[in-house]
Order: sequence, then structure tokens, then C-alpha cells
Amino acid sequence: MRKRKAFSVCSALAMVLAVTPAFGAVSAQEAQRLGKDLTPMGAERAGNAAGTIPAWEGGIRQAPSGFQPGRQHPDPFASDAILFTIDKNNMNEHADKLSAGHQALLEQYGDTFRMNVYPTRRSASYPEYVYEATKNNATTAQLVDNGNGVEGAIKSVPFPIPQNGLEVIWNHILRYRGEGGRRMIGQAPVTRNGTYTMVMLQDEFIAPYHLPDAVEADLNNVIILFKQRIMAPARLVGQIFLAHETMNQAKQHRMSWIYNPGQRRVRRAPNVAFDNPGTASDGLRTSDQLDMFNGSPERYNWKLVGKKEMYVPYNAYKLDSNELSYKDILQPQHMNPDVLRYELHRVWVVEAVLKEGMRHIYKRRTFYVDEDSWQILGVDQYDNRDQLWRVSEGHAMNYYEVPTLWTTVDVHYDLQSGRYLTVGMNNEEAFGYDFSVELSARDFTPGALRRDGRR
Repeated sequence: MRKRKAFSVCSALAMVLAVTPAFGAVSAQEAQRLGKDLTPMGAERAGNAAGTIPAWEGGIRQAPSGFQPGRQHPDPFASDAILFTIDKNNMNEHADKLSAGHQALLEQYGDTFRMNVYPTRRSASYPEYVYEATKNNATTAQLVDNGNGVEGAIKSVPFPIPQNGLEVIWNHILRYRGEGGRRMIGQAPVTRNGTYTMVMLQDEFIAPYHLPDAVEADLNNVIILFKQRIMAPARLVGQIFLAHETMNQAKQHRMSWIYNPGQRRVRRAPNVAFDNPGTASDGLRTSDQLDMFNGSPERYNWKLVGKKEMYVPYNAYKLDSNELSYKDILQPQHMNPDVLRYELHRVWVVEAVLKEGMRHIYKRRTFYVDEDSWQILGVDQYDNRDQLWRVSEGHAMNYYEVPTLWTTVDVHYDLQSGRYLTVGMNNEEAFGYDFSVELSARDFTPGALRRDGRR
């Protein structure tokens, strides 16, 4: 991938909030574990005692033959056979490795939902400069402003040896996902009987935080520039959303704008955050559920429960395949289990409980975060009665052309309505993720949004 020079992004806010005592960095001695008994990203390098989780040996280091950049990804593990299947009849035998959400899905949709478990493949890998940055961040990164911001980190996760739940969540927010790219994806709000209208989205992003020569002082608090354009259906075509995501959410929440094709004007969109309904999601996800979780963590208290072996979606290359149609995948009540892959991995478990006096439709959330990549792989969301409401899965795989581990499809199951939402589908599209596309900071300004809307 071509290296881009770091650049500055102007921040709109001059106000500076008082900084609370900072915490987070580990000692130089402890950081020396990275690349030794810990992987360069902070996971346990060794496998488990039972031998069901192997040692990490570097992950996927090159793309398989036949891969074309910008297209769907051939499955490097296509020959793997299913080890066993978990269904409603044997779920109790595996309950200690199942999330509350997966148990609920098996109970509620037991006649059709099941989990095919495959051999564990620790495929996560990253560029060498990301590994080096991770080790540097370990001794310098700090949480500031009551955990609503991070300082002393650049290019990679700030807390590879986390001490609390907030550090794990910030690792997800700041994990490496490439320097920039474009994708055409489908978002499908599926009704209880399996019908849907596919919403096509074109996403573009640049990540100044992740550039190889990025310098924290040059960021002006902006970590990612993101633009999303609705391409279908006709009634929604032309709406464009732009966001500048920030590293210290206390100094400045994300700056966001929307171009409305009916009005032909750009306006600020400060409410695209927290539990505001997600774009064209039919109310099936909140704004902060995009990418499994994004934005400010300020409304919750975060508790690190610990690390646990669990069955989670992983190496979802079959779900990315252009040999499948959308109808092959989208079925009533849940995705087709025959195209889903689950593996046993170690995950960090983080509980988020709504703070007193704060508002959100989810009173409580449980996050399951991959130790190898800091990608959130699952979330259980509870309503204000403290009843399990929605179950989210991040079906992840290694984008080996970068390389980075990221999801190909996120799915949000609503247990109360029997509906669900998928985000990220590209099986029928001419291209998927293109991490080599040339983009500039000039493409991510309100003025550019106005020009895009009038083309």
C-alpha cells in the first residue's frame, strides 16, 4: 500500500476542557513482553492448555493466489471441515463458551439457527510499523478527561496490555484498519418473514491517525475522516453523510454534516451519535453501533470482566464470497447458518452500564473483544427493563492485502421484533473494499460534500 504523508485537519472547537489525572501507560519492562510471550498486539502468543486454541504464529502474511485487490476475498481456509455444530439440543454442553446472546438466539430460533464450529485460525496480522507503534504506545498512552479521550498514542492501539474496560474499548476505536479506502456495501433491514429492501452505501475514509508517518501533534484531534453516500433505493439516493472522528471526545465530539438532496444544502448533524437511529437502518441499530461501537464512551461506566474462551464469528470468507447471492444469505429471522463460521477464541469481556442521569436506549451492553485484533466480535444489548433485546455479531476476516482484521458483515438481531439488520454485504457487487484508492483530505470537507451532492 502506498504511504501517504501525515496531514493536519482543522478542528472547529477552540475550547479546552480541564484535564483529569491521566492513567494507562505500562512500564517499559512490561512493554517488553510484546512480541515475546505476548503477540505484538498484546494477545497471549501461546495456545490454550486443551490445544483447541493454537499459538499465534504471525497470522496471514500474504494474499492467496487469484486475489484481485478491490474484489471479494478467496478463502484461505476453504478446506477446513466443521468440527461440530451447536444447536438448541446440545447448547447446554457448550454454555460456558457461549454468550448470553448466542444462547438466546439458539433458544428463540432453535428450529433453524445453529452454530457451525470450525478449527481456530489465528489469522490476524498487521504491518510491521503498526507493531512498532503498538509497543511505543504501551509506555506513553494515557486516558484523559475521565476516559473520554486518549493522549500519547499514534498509528495503533493505545493499550495493548489493558488495565480496565475503557482501555479495551479505546483499543477497538483506535485499532488499525488501513490508511484509507472505499467500499460499496449493502445494508439490509430484514423483516420477520425474510423480506427486505437493500440499501446500497458507498463508504470512503482516510485515517490520518494510522498513516505510517503520522504525528499526534499534527492530528488536531481528528483520527478518521469518513463519508457515506446512499446509492439505492431511489427514494434515498443522494443523501451524503460526512464525519470527522475525534481522539479526545471531551474536547470535541465528532464533527458531522449531512447533504440533503431535496434541499440541496449541507447542514451540521450533531445528533448523529449515541442512540440516534443509524442511517437507513429502519430503527434496527443506533448510530454508535456502526462498526460494532464508535464515538464517545461518556454515557457508560465500563467494567473489565476479564478474558474468556468463547465461540465467536471469525474468518468469515464464505460470507464475503461472490459465489453467493444476497438471497442465499438473508433468511427469515437470521442469516443462513450454513454460510457462517464460528471458532473458539480468547476474548476480552467488557460490561458497559448506563451512568445515572444519562440517556440511551441500551441500559447495559456486554462486549466481546478479540484478543488478537481488538475487533469487537459480539455485543449483547439490554433494554431499560434489563431484558436482553438485541444481539450483534461482527463477522471478521483478515483483509490480507493490507493486512488488517476487520468485519465483512455486521449483523444486529432484534429478539423482540424477530427482525434483523445486516451491514457490509457486497456479494453481488463488482467490488468490495478497495484499500488502494487515492483519496485526499480535500474530499472530506463540507465544501466537497456540497460538490459531491450536485454531481
